[in-house]
Amino acid sequence: MSGEGSDAKLLPVLAGVVAAMLAAFAVGIGKYIGDDGARLAAVITIAAIGLLAGAAVRCDRLRRAREREQGNLEIAARLDRLDADAAIPLAPSREVRPQDALARLDAASDEVRRLREIAEGVYGLEALFDVAGRLVWISPSIHRITGRTPEECLGAPDAIVFLVHESDRNYCLRMARKVAEGGPPANFEMRLMRADGRICWVACHWRRLGDDSTHPAGLRMSAEDIQARKETEYKLLETVTELRRAQALRERYLARSNDERQRLSALLNVIRLGILFMDRDHRVLYYNRAMLSIWGFAPDENLIGMRDVVLQSRVAPLLEQPEAYFEHIAGVLQMHGVSEAHEISLRDGRIVTDVSTVVESAQGRRWIGRVWIYEDVTEERKIARKMVELAERDPLTNLFNRRRFHEELNRLLAEATRHEVRVGLIAIDLDGFKPINDEFGHQAGDTVLVGLAQAVGGVIRRNEMFFRLGGDEFGVLVPDAEEGDLCELARRILEVIRTQRFEFEGRSTGLTASLGIALFPQHADTPEQLIAVADQAMYCSKNRGRDRWTLAGSEAHESDRMAPSESDEPICRGD
Repeated sequence: MSGEGSDAKLLPVLAGVVAAMLAAFAVGIGKYIGDDGARLAAVITIAAIGLLAGAAVRCDRLRRAREREQGNLEIAARLDRLDADAAIPLAPSREVRPQDALARLDAASDEVRRLREIAEGVYGLEALFDVAGRLVWISPSIHRITGRTPEECLGAPDAIVFLVHESDRNYCLRMARKVAEGGPPANFEMRLMRADGRICWVACHWRRLGDDSTHPAGLRMSAEDIQARKETEYKLLETVTELRRAQALRERYLARSNDERQRLSALLNVIRLGILFMDRDHRVLYYNRAMLSIWGFAPDENLIGMRDVVLQSRVAPLLEQPEAYFEHIAGVLQMHGVSEAHEISLRDGRIVTDVSTVVESAQGRRWIGRVWIYEDVTEERKIARKMVELAERDPLTNLFNRRRFHEELNRLLAEATRHEVRVGLIAIDLDGFKPINDEFGHQAGDTVLVGLAQAVGGVIRRNEMFFRLGGDEFGVLVPDAEEGDLCELARRILEVIRTQRFEFEGRSTGLTASLGIALFPQHADTPEQLIAVADQAMYCSKNRGRDRWTLAGSEAHESDRMAPSESDEPICRGD
């Protein structure tokens, strides 16, 4: 095609050369054959030149037509490529014939316009970079994401430095370079800097433009705004962190609680107090070893979940009075405060006390159960009785001592005053006890005292109280006494003492006693006066020869007795 075009361009030149040659030929003929020949030659020459000129014009037209056809073919090829590259799969609004180049150009222009509208209206961020990393186009959505206009981004010397946060900048450049050098597409998250100084997270995708992997046309970056997702992730991360911290604290507190529980359990298991915790449904929630031991359960017995009625039926055979104790429990269950200590007598002789109270919840709005505290006080009661005995009884004779004597004397006189009855006091002093002590020793004296205490105790009645007041002095208190009964008791005591015999070092010995009798309120109005009157009567018996009793005198019987207020020496009367 290019050779034919060159020939068409040479035809006018060749026609001019031939016309010039013919004109020269016609001039030459005219010189030799005359004017007619010259005119003929000129006509022939003009006709030849006309023919040549027509041929030259025709050739030029053919050349132009071929050039126009070649241009149309090239335009058609480019339109085909444009159709392939910019075609949008839309229903055509009009029929376009392949031969109609202008219509095809209009259609391609419409498609390019639509593509531009799509590119500029895309919600996500789109950007095109050349192979050197220079920004060549960026979608208007950059303003929504960062607050910067596309013109600001395109005018920046380095768009990546201008837009990307410094912490992610080097990584972004490195990944873009790898993609441009033929690496696979890259997907990662990075931070963009907003115009107001804040950051915005985006998820970006980098890939090459063009089909030539060795010489790409450039790079395309697609990004999606994930700031909301990141904020949610941060909140979730903070929540997870708080949950983990709370979990760690809870585990720590739980471990400490378990440690405290173990320590408390160890403590409760070594104390002697039995502890039983019942929940609101009257089921056993906790108990310690002492509780099992006190109530006779096996050490490995499991009571957890047992109802109170079942527990009561298990312990009923151990109680001396089961019904009374269960009534006590029913009464305690009606209380909300701390119950008073209640003694429980068991069939095996043990004594157990219980105390109970309601356990309030931490909020204090409701109670969560009831705790019972049991204590085996058998040994304590024995020790208490022993201490009382030591405090109130003579350790040698086991008789009540002077301290108990004064207590009982005050009590009996108070009761006698209320009930208007009389109380009798017999003062006893042994005769001849000191010689036995001096001759046979104190051990012999102790034997005498013990023997006489037992013998005299045999004639003392249950309502009468026998005391050792110290040394060889004794006393008897008789409530609701009559004068005749006191004299008869004194006689029996003298007889018992007189008949007692003791053997020391192979020798038999005995002794007697002097007794003084006084009555309240007949002879005295106070405990001290009553003791003094009885002592005076006792010394009167000694002065009269011992081994006798003397009743203190009174104003009603002056002929036989003398009241203490009238004389220091009572009138003596003995057996």
